[in-house]
Amino acid sequence: MGITNSDIAELLALEAESCSEPLKGKALRRASRAAFMWPIEAAELLNANRSLTELNGVGPYISKVVQRWIDKPPRIPPRAENRKDFLTLTEARAILGTNPKWQKSFKGDLQMHTRWSDGSGTVLEMAKEGIARGYSYIGITDHSKALKIAGGINEREVAEQGAEIDGLNESLRKGGEKFTVLKSIELNITPEGKGDLDDDALAKLDLVVGSFHSALRRVEDQTKRYLAALDNPTIHILGHPRGRVYNYRLGLTADWPKIFAHAAKHGKAIEIDSYPDRQDLNYELLLQAKKAGCLISIDTDAHHPPQLAFIELGLAAALQAKIDPERIINFKDAKALRKLFRRV
Repeated sequence: MGITNSDIAELLALEAESCSEPLKGKALRRASRAAFMWPIEAAELLNANRSLTELNGVGPYISKVVQRWIDKPPRIPPRAENRKDFLTLTEARAILGTNPKWQKSFKGDLQMHTRWSDGSGTVLEMAKEGIARGYSYIGITDHSKALKIAGGINEREVAEQGAEIDGLNESLRKGGEKFTVLKSIELNITPEGKGDLDDDALAKLDLVVGSFHSALRRVEDQTKRYLAALDNPTIHILGHPRGRVYNYRLGLTADWPKIFAHAAKHGKAIEIDSYPDRQDLNYELLLQAKKAGCLISIDTDAHHPPQLAFIELGLAAALQAKIDPERIINFKDAKALRKLFRRV
């Protein structure tokens, strides 16, 4: 079958590890990550007499390296643990092609960031991107105040953003758009399961995604930490649960069947973070979540409007794992979604 984009991503990562030149090593690692979102297989591009430099992250140097592998495919060693089980866009589209109705069932993305924290787009720009994609809603989940490195917002800023969203929703209604921006937050959760915003501020929101952003390299079992987070009554969705990052961090270990059963018992959703470097939950954990009967949220964690396109990776993962569509909260309309969140 020749060499795939997934193979190329692994070979680029390995090449970076053995590279003695810092700038070339950085370029190799960047191209390794970029390969996940290449819209065409690199080998197909060459077969069509097109240049590999059309691909994101590929300059003349990387192009020569990749072409050498395509011309004479090397042996692909087993993936390193922190690079296992990541889909490429071409793989995701092949999976989604088996069930065209699946993607059409998706109503809206429930995790994304704006200029209020560490994103580049405004609330309006993210909304326009959601409308262009045919969504019924989006959730704006900027970081909360404890995550200062990501420009986390405090209670006053949450209220100010909420007023902006209310005004935007009113404007959209007057313009005839059947689209809603949900007032949301990505709440920073401590290892003890505590959030960093007052309950009164959170009570005014439609949705709370709770995520761990610290102590993510601990090797001991973290089950108690997850159970504490799921017991936090303000949280609706557990964001990027494992906390893994491609070629950088393996993520936390825990008794996942116990965690998923606890989430199912309390009606909390577990997220598939579709960001290419995360893809968390991955396939193996999705099978366990499915067995436990978990609710699933599929989101992009987008920090720029075009990154809403990452959703194909998460949708493909859910389809690959054969998650029951009734368990995917983004397949519900806005009214049913709000009803679910109120019940939680």
